[in-house]
Amino acid sequence: MTIWIGLDPGSISGAVGALDSNGDYLDSFMIEHKDKNILPLVFKNMILRCIDPREGAEICMESVHSMPGQGVASSFQFGRAVGVISAVAELTNYPFHLVTPQKWKKYFHLSSDKNESLDLARSFWPEAKLTLKKHGNRAEALLIALYWKDQINGKTD
Repeated sequence: MTIWIGLDPGSISGAVGALDSNGDYLDSFMIEHKDKNILPLVFKNMILRCIDPREGAEICMESVHSMPGQGVASSFQFGRAVGVISAVAELTNYPFHLVTPQKWKKYFHLSSDKNESLDLARSFWPEAKLTLKKHGNRAEALLIALYWKDQINGKTD
């Protein structure tokens, strides 16, 4: 049995999605921060709260980079957040993987429109309470977890 954790990184909009070994919804939440700084220990404890140590986990994070037109300060803040998120995920001692947004979104036939991700996640996990537009990052984290589960289990397009 494996718990599947998906991470959609961001400095103030980062999110986590957790699925059980069957791909059923376990949890999703925003990564907590204070003054635009990720709270690493809180984040680590929230991830570990989703995982039964007897089952183990696989963690997959969207591989992101700064965007053209982003300011220097916001790029630095974003890069720092991504570094903290990936370091904390690796420090859980569970396998940690990266996937580009192009790869996982192509798998689900999604564009870059977060509303599409939200609609798809709602159809897979109606119990997830992804009711607001701002839940798009949680939806994407859940889809990243499902993408990685399918890749490991040999499911393809």
